[in-house]
Parts: sequence; structure tokens; C-alpha cells
Amino acid sequence: MKSKLKEVLTQVRSGRAAELSLEANEQSYIRRFQPRERLILLGGGHIALHTCTLAARLGFAVTVVDDRAAFASPQRFPDAEAVLCQDFAPAIAQLAPGPGDFVAVMTRGHRSDGACLRALLSRPEPTRYLGMVSSRKRGIEMRRALEAEGFDPARLAELHSPIGLPINAITLEEIAVSIVAELVQVRRADTPRRSHSTLLTQTDPEQDVLEFAVEDPEPKALVVVLETRGSTPVKPGALLAVDRSLRIAGTIGGGCAESACMRQAWRLIGTGTQRTLTVSLNDDDAQDQGMACGGEMLVLAADVC
Repeated sequence: MKSKLKEVLTQVRSGRAAELSLEANEQSYIRRFQPRERLILLGGGHIALHTCTLAARLGFAVTVVDDRAAFASPQRFPDAEAVLCQDFAPAIAQLAPGPGDFVAVMTRGHRSDGACLRALLSRPEPTRYLGMVSSRKRGIEMRRALEAEGFDPARLAELHSPIGLPINAITLEEIAVSIVAELVQVRRADTPRRSHSTLLTQTDPEQDVLEFAVEDPEPKALVVVLETRGSTPVKPGALLAVDRSLRIAGTIGGGCAESACMRQAWRLIGTGTQRTLTVSLNDDDAQDQGMACGGEMLVLAADVC
């Protein structure tokens, strides 16, 4: 198990997709580890500041671009993977956004927004997400102007403008929440809510869990949710690693269910063995804790050796 996890960690660190094969109950399961999605924020103003923080916490690899030095600095955006201080069109050419990328246009003015959209729409392939901070009226006017210039109406129709989900946001922080919520909505559009297949639903890179499992010197056990039925706090593919001191990384939902799985996994540390557990979230203990989701999870606990 440890050698497999090391290989996965190497792939994740390099920004590549990876897979972990698991065997349980004479069944093969595959847990995929997908690279973090890149989010390009074109504009480093106040909305971008809060959007960067929220998006980074939700696993996006954020790049911020602004042509003003005061707004394009790593100190201003400590959660960003990269911050570029240059004109928008050359920066877009340099970053070469493509089908896997998310782009939010939030510059200081209409002219800069238009320059960004022209550069993006001139690229051969659309991005996975394209949004622009604007009023509804301004978004309509921008689409009409660009269509009159000859840009593809189908691609213009995919522009999210006004940007963000309609949650009646007023403050800058609330606007950022609406934007990031829309990013998540697009990110998860094709993710099944339930999975009883061998391909596990959750595909986050979970680099912190992998590093804890294979690089920390203490022996570990790994806990993986394989299947879910009914209402559960996590989806198949959720991970948790635990050591002999009961230090953990990751989560399979918390509460009494997670505690029970941790204890079972702890007993396997150093044995070179594994076992599956069926965890009910509708039993008396769960109800006493106020956590009666009503579902059930099939969980694999395995020694990391």
C-alpha cells in the first residue's frame, strides 16, 4: 500500500492525474486523484481578493493578473499560486487558458473587460468556465458588441455575466461567495451524487493526506469510503489516514462514524492487513450524537506498510 501511495503522491505533486487501485470483498475499486483546476482571475481588485481566498480553500489553483503593480503582488494574494503584473492580452497569451481552466474577468473597467474577452474568445478552444463581473444590462451589451465584431455566438452564450449565482449578494465577500459557488456548480456538473460503481466519486488530490500517510515516519492506516447508500456526509473516495497516536489527516465525515472507523484502522497498524466495515448512520449511537443521516457507508481500513 505504501509504495502505491508514494507513486500517487509523486503524480499529484507534479500536477498530473493519478489512480489508486484497491481490492476489497473480491471487488476492485479505483480512486482517482485529479489535478487542481486552474482559476485565472483577470483583475486584482477587491472582489478578486476575496474570490482568490475562497477558491483556493476549495482546491482551485488560482492565478491573478493585473496591470497595476499595487494590485498584482504576492503579498496581496498569499493564497494564489501565481500573480502576474502585466497587460491582460499578453498575460492571456502566456497562460494559454484551455478546456480545463476557469476564467473570471473582473478588471477595473469596461474597456479592459472587453480586451480580456476578445483575447479569450480568439483562442481556438473555449475554457471550461468564463465569467465577467457586470450588471445584466452591461453583459447583454458586451455580448451584442462582440457578436457584431464576428465572435462566435455559441461561445458568447456560455459567458456567465452577471457572474455568480443569484444569492442577492451585496457585500464584496458575499459577491465572492456567489462567484465561487458558481465555479463549484460548474466543476461538479458531471459528478454523480451517488456511486455504487468501482470508480469512486471523489477525486480531490488530497495531497496533505498522502504526505501524512507516506512521509511522516510514524506507521499509519488508511481509511477509504468505497460505497455509500442513502444520505451520508461524504461520497465514495473520501480518505483519512491515522497513526498510532491517533493523529489524523483527512476526514470521512466526522462524528461517531469516523471515530469508529479510526479505531478499527488503528488496530490494523503494523499488521499488514486490511478489512472492510459497514457503517450505519442511522443507529442508536448516531442518533444520540444528532448525526442520524440515515445512510450507510462501506469503508476500507488498511495498514499502510
